[in-house]
Amino acid sequence: MSPGAWIELLFSGLITGGIYALVALGLNLQYGLMRILNIAHGEFLMVGAYLTWMMQVKFGVSPLLMVPLSFAVLMALGMGIHFLCFRRLTATSPNLDVFEARGLMVAFGLMFLVQNFVNWMWGGDLRGYDYLTEPVKMGGAQFAANKLLVFFLALVFAGAMIALLRMTLLGKGVRALMQSPVGAQLMGINTRMLHPLMFGIGLGLSGIAGALLSMAYTISPSMGEPYTVTALIVITLGGFGSMAGALAGGLLLGVIEALGMHFTNPSLKALLSYVVFIGVLLLRPEGLFTRKTRKA
Repeated sequence: MSPGAWIELLFSGLITGGIYALVALGLNLQYGLMRILNIAHGEFLMVGAYLTWMMQVKFGVSPLLMVPLSFAVLMALGMGIHFLCFRRLTATSPNLDVFEARGLMVAFGLMFLVQNFVNWMWGGDLRGYDYLTEPVKMGGAQFAANKLLVFFLALVFAGAMIALLRMTLLGKGVRALMQSPVGAQLMGINTRMLHPLMFGIGLGLSGIAGALLSMAYTISPSMGEPYTVTALIVITLGGFGSMAGALAGGLLLGVIEALGMHFTNPSLKALLSYVVFIGVLLLRPEGLFTRKTRKA
């Protein structure tokens, strides 16, 4: 392979990995903070993609403008879902294990509800539109302009989320709740405000990912579930609760998939992901990018 071909191959993996990271950041935030394993997370990515497609095709709204709008719509939807579903579960569950099990069942229901709603609303056909498809040459390689934009914006939003959690008072409260929920509440952190806000931000990130995906790829009502599974693999790679690990894990998985599909067969994409997933669970279950905790 020529150097240009290697660059194109690696960069295609990084583009996919950037989307993986955005989706995983939102899911990691929900599970790490609230112990909500939201397996419907990818379906809300699909909603963001369809909203962007509809506004662009029917009303001529720029997909770039739809990126913040998708975030706002999905964030508001997420806060509403938390208020209607998960807040009630928190109040009625006798312990955390029961809450996690009930939350998983609610997420299953949400997954099928959203899938069927999108299928009814827009049909089951593949959808797409042309946006910035002009080729751009870089270092002997050639890329579509829309994919370069997708990668750049994915990194920007992922970096902004990590910076929010590391450098702001809100982020310190979130990290405190992740490390010690009881201790954080004793220090006066308001979970009734923070939980719905962070659940909404998590879905907002999936809305951004969906808007970005629609710029460069075709979309369908079945696209969400694979991204949920991939997000779980990315979280395992990066470590549960680690936002920087989710970013690194997403980019790494994207590159592994790109290289694996090139040297084997594109149909083995899912197999490659699961091999990585099982290997990390067996050899380093705390994640590749987290420090091992010493036993006393």
